[in-house]
Parts: sequence; C-alpha cells; structure tokens
Amino acid sequence: MSTDCTLQPVHLQAAGRRFLTAEFDGGHISSDAGALLLRAADEATALTELLAACFVDLRDQTRVEHSVLDLVRQRLFGLALGYEDLNDHDDLRCDPLLAEVVGKRQPTGSDRVRAADRGRPLAGKSTLNRLEWSLGSEAETDRYHRVALDPEAMDTFFVDLFLDSFEEAPEEIILDFDATDDPLHGQQEGRFFHGYYDGYCYLPLYVFCGHHLLWAQLRTSDRDASDGSVDVLEILVPRIRERWPDVQILLRSDSGFARDAILSWCEQNDVGYVTGLARNQRLERLLKPTLERAEKLRSEEAPKIRLFEDLEYETLNTWSRSRRVVGKAEVSSYGRNPRFVVTSIPAEELDAQRLYDEIYCARGDAENRIKEQQLDLFATRTSGRKMRVNQVRLWFSAAAYSLLHALRCLGLKGTRFATAQCGTIRTKLLKIGAVIRVTTRRIWVSMSSSYPNQDIFIHVLSRLRRRTLTQPS
Repeated sequence: MSTDCTLQPVHLQAAGRRFLTAEFDGGHISSDAGALLLRAADEATALTELLAACFVDLRDQTRVEHSVLDLVRQRLFGLALGYEDLNDHDDLRCDPLLAEVVGKRQPTGSDRVRAADRGRPLAGKSTLNRLEWSLGSEAETDRYHRVALDPEAMDTFFVDLFLDSFEEAPEEIILDFDATDDPLHGQQEGRFFHGYYDGYCYLPLYVFCGHHLLWAQLRTSDRDASDGSVDVLEILVPRIRERWPDVQILLRSDSGFARDAILSWCEQNDVGYVTGLARNQRLERLLKPTLERAEKLRSEEAPKIRLFEDLEYETLNTWSRSRRVVGKAEVSSYGRNPRFVVTSIPAEELDAQRLYDEIYCARGDAENRIKEQQLDLFATRTSGRKMRVNQVRLWFSAAAYSLLHALRCLGLKGTRFATAQCGTIRTKLLKIGAVIRVTTRRIWVSMSSSYPNQDIFIHVLSRLRRRTLTQPS
C-alpha cells in the first residue's frame, strides 16, 4: 500500500567544511541526451520510416495518439539507449527528451486526451506491446492488437537498408552465414533441448556482410544449423543483383553449412563459397603426408609449423560432385591440428594459404557482430510465450543494431570510436546527463559541462546533419 509523504532533503558531510544537500527538485533531467545522435542517424538513413512501413495500422485513426512511426522510434531508441524491456517504457514515457527525438509535437504531454495521461507524452508498455502480437490475418478482427507486421516486408527490410548504405556498387561482397544459440528459461513456444549447447534454446540464423546485418531469423533448435539457408539465398541474392547486377557474391560459413544443397545452389547461381569442412578419416588420410612433413620441419626455433595443401574431395554419399578442398596441416607442441575448407574459388585464382588466412579466417568477425547484438542490443530477450512475438523482438533488436551501426559508419568515421562496439557507443556518446527546459518556442537541452567527449559529439552531430541536408528529397 502506497503512502503519501513529503520527500525531505538528504544532508551529508562533504569534503572540507561544507555540507552536501540532495533533493529531487532538479526538474526535467535526462541521462540520455545522446539520443540526439540517434535521431540524427535515423534522419540520415530513414531507418525507422522504412521499418514502420512494414506494419499495417488498422486502428481507428481518429482515436490514435501514437502513430506506428512513433511506436517504432520509441522502441528502437529505447533499445539503443539500453532499455531492454517494454516495462521500462512505463517510466520512460514521461521523458520529454525522448519524446522530442521520437517526434512528439508536445514533448511534455500537455496535449494528451485523457487527463490521466497528461505529462506522459510517450506510449506505455501496453501500447508498445501491440507492435509484437498481431498477424495480418488476425488484426482485422482482433480488438486490442490491430497493428499488423508484414513478414514478407521484413524479409527485404534489412537487405534494402544495406543496399541503400552504399553510394556506389562494390565489386565483391561476402555474405557470412552463421547460427547461434538463444537460451530459453521458460516454456516458450518452439522450446527444444539442444545437445551441443547443453540447454533449451532457439537457434537463430544470421547473415552479415561486414558489419551490416542482412538477416535475423528465429528458428527452433530441433534442426540442422544450415536449415533454410537456400531459402534465404533465394531472397537475398536476387534482391542484391537487382540493384547491383555485376557484383560478385561470396558465401562464407563454418562447417555446419557445408551441405550439398547450399553448395550446389551457389554453383548454379554464380555465387562463390568458402565454407569450413568437418574433418574425417578420409580427409585426414589425404592430408597425412603433409602433416608428416610439417612434423619433420618443427623444431625449437619453429615450434609451430603450418603447411597448406590443395585436395580434390568428394563425400561418399552426401555430395553430388567433387570439389576443391584446402587442407591446413598444423603441428605444434600440442600435436596435430588439421583443418579443412571447401571452396569454389579456383587454385589459380587464389592459393591455399591466402584463401585460408585472408578469406576464411576473417569469418570470425561475424561471430563478434552476433555477440554485439545479443549482449548490447538484447537479442536474447525472447521471453514471449509465442514464437512470432519473439521473432518480432529479434527484428527490433536487429534494427536497433542497424541504427547504431549507421551512427558508427556515418558519424563516427575518423574518430576514436570508429570501430567501437555498440555498448561502448552507448556508454561514451549516448549516456549524457542534461537538464531539459521546454518553452513556447524552444526546447533547451543543457548537457553536462564536464562531459569529456564534447568535441566528438558536436562533430558527429554536425556530420549527420550535413548528410541529411544534402540527401535528395
């Protein structure tokens, strides 16, 4: 039971002879003044407008106070600022700075229809929840969830965002396919135990091109890691070639994707591939002479020896043809460590060592991008009981990652944060204390005078604003 009380000042002994008095009388103060950078990055890319276009709003517009665009912006900016749950927005809805960057005409909420909502310009958790629940087939008859997401539009949203980020078509792009675990701790729909990860989880499929995210699909874990990859290729590759007809496309992945269906599709559609290949006795026999040669070369002066060998290999039953395999014969004080990669790139075009070191080993960066999204943008907050709800949450996390990457790519280039991870960007550039004052003609955001990255903040904001102003309307 709540009680009515008067908050008394807190008096403490400060250093020296002074006393320290603390009170909650500072007015509107925000810890998220860096949200101004998020709005500038959004304006430069139109990301939230493109994402909002993937929803169909069947609500009675005469009674709507929060448009789909408002809701999308509030959810994405909240994730980027570190607010992972919808529950957080019951407190954030009173923040005038967040209301301003979302685009509210009255950031103080003085224009709300219900008297109980005045002073709360933004949506609460129950309204934001509508973005997650509706299907197009149900929204017309559903009383409460009448905002429907179009999954087909989401299939191309991220790849279109990727294509729009280039001023000129690149000569070659590498698509990194990878699957990872999303641990579950409840009775969610689609919950299965996965032996490799030793727990109940989902098994989402990701596709990255460099730092750009092109695909994020939530899947049950009772399947092969590569399941559905051909379907993804059939969506992404034509979309990319429609815009860039001459681009060379290379698929890169670990051994879980060395499946004949994927490799054959790539060969039939002029897509190259470099994919890890799980070692077996036949492959190790083929590489045995090279391993023995590496053992003879190893010495105290050269404790680890790596030799590379080109092999022609075909499985006994699963592959439809023989393919080029690169074998790495590594011998160190820990013993033999053979590794294998299957590729469509001819040996005369790229030798074995360069292919392994320069192309295949760079695959690990995609795993860092997945960790960045899961840890910094809360991609594993899939606690909804319905799988479709959790898929929408994954998409919002992916979109928040794309927004922060746009800030990193367009605004932070050339600064010391040019390669910073999303969590570092949030801590250093978004979490800034500021006093907010709203007058009739102006909104004043008075940021902390002791903020250490003032020069970078002004530089980034100016760069993003210039990009927005120079874009064709």
